[in-house]
Amino acid sequence: MTWSERLTELNIVLPKVVAPLAAYVPAVQTGNLVYTSGQLPIHGGELTEHGKVSEGAEGVVRPDAAAAAARICALNALAAIDALVGIDSIKRIVKVVGFVASAPGFTGQPAVINGASNLLGEIFGEAGAHARSAVGVAELPLGAPVEVELIVEV
Repeated sequence: MTWSERLTELNIVLPKVVAPLAAYVPAVQTGNLVYTSGQLPIHGGELTEHGKVSEGAEGVVRPDAAAAAARICALNALAAIDALVGIDSIKRIVKVVGFVASAPGFTGQPAVINGASNLLGEIFGEAGAHARSAVGVAELPLGAPVEVELIVEV
């Protein structure tokens, strides 16, 4: 089964590539690796969530909503890869790097980035097992709660 067929089986449609917000391209290939730029949780041209991630404070993004946003980031990264080399050329997911805009004291970054990792596992199975970093940061572009980038082997 191709990855395109797997996406269809899972009822997942890759979004359109998100236009760069500054002076960069969505993805670059060098040799047999493709690196994506950091992808925000943009769907339909809008951020799906805004703010910092926290467990208990009001007016912040809850960890489960941030994990859903990380899933959208991963889909946007896959769309960038698909536009560059085609989704079916992916051999494996090598690394996921996730950034979480974290409120003071929040330490659940790994669970948030699981939103991206779990999606990649659903799609790619064993080829989706990857190395990963989940980093808490003070701020992200546009006030996004999460940003994800991928490195894949093609």
